[in-house]
Amino acid sequence: MGALARIEPLLALALAGLWISPLLFAGWAAFHDPSAAVGFDLSAPWTLDNFRTAWAGAPWPRYFLNTFLLVTTVLIGQFVLCTLAGFAFAQVAFRGKDTIFALVLLQLFILPEVLIVENYRVASALGLLDTILGIGAPYMASAFGIFLMRQAFKSVPKELDEAARIEGCSLLGTLWRVYVPAARPTYLAYALVSVSTHWNNFLWPLIATNSDSTRPLTVGLSIFGAPENGVDIAVISAATGMAIAPLLVAFLVFQRQFVQAFLRAGIK
Repeated sequence: MGALARIEPLLALALAGLWISPLLFAGWAAFHDPSAAVGFDLSAPWTLDNFRTAWAGAPWPRYFLNTFLLVTTVLIGQFVLCTLAGFAFAQVAFRGKDTIFALVLLQLFILPEVLIVENYRVASALGLLDTILGIGAPYMASAFGIFLMRQAFKSVPKELDEAARIEGCSLLGTLWRVYVPAARPTYLAYALVSVSTHWNNFLWPLIATNSDSTRPLTVGLSIFGAPENGVDIAVISAATGMAIAPLLVAFLVFQRQFVQAFLRAGIK
């Protein structure tokens, strides 16, 4: 057991190094010319030319704006729908509640890719193809979000609910004044997961968009790095760095809040 305890940290470090090695290489290649990146020449000089070339090669400001609008739209829709559904499943008595909740949880076992054809048909019928709303709508009624809000609301002391009702609060007033503030750590934890997930989402935005006016960063990056546009690993690495930089910086800045939010959300 003693030898195993000494080996475990080394194995963890080796696994972490293996996991992060592609990102480290991409970061290193972004600051070197293509020949040095391909040959992994550690003595090659550093340069910012790859970032200038990448920035001039695609409408990145538009891609960043589209991605920001997408994650914001999805997050607002998820907060509204998941809050109302989670509150109903947690505190409102109605016939068939457990059965309906079980059906909602079945969504967790269905891969989003399975629903792409049906989502495309519905989006086309509603005229939402090639729109920000059309990209985000399939993800707003999140089963994971509903489950998370339900668990958070079930942990709120019943005395607070009863006190709000005595004060004359309506059902929605009680939700807004009692349950939502009590679930603030859960909201923060879920927001971090939602933003990172939809910032990196690729397949459905690729299918649902046809123009630069709605393409998010992931789709724009795939088109920029397509083989027919020429494969330059250094420039593609620079473009990848620009695409992930906002999330990476946000995580480094809010790392403590990120961890604490999940700890608080998990202690019920």
